[in-house]
Amino acid sequence: MILSELTAYLAERKRASLIDLSHRFGSDPEALRGMLAILERKGRARRLPAGTTCSGCSKCDPASIEIYEWVKSTPR
Repeated sequence: MILSELTAYLAERKRASLIDLSHRFGSDPEALRGMLAILERKGRARRLPAGTTCSGCSKCDPASIEIYEWVKSTPR
């Protein structure tokens, strides 16, 4: 998986949990955190605060979920 694939997926979905990204790309969560950190530094994504719900099935403990959100770019 390359950064552009992660970028496209997150831009399309708007929000995704780290575990969802891990399953989608078959990648280790730690490797994904590194790529997500790059997107955060570039202002393209942000990690949402602990306890943010994913609006999914509600079976997970919200405190244990890492959710990342795509940051819509603004025209210059």
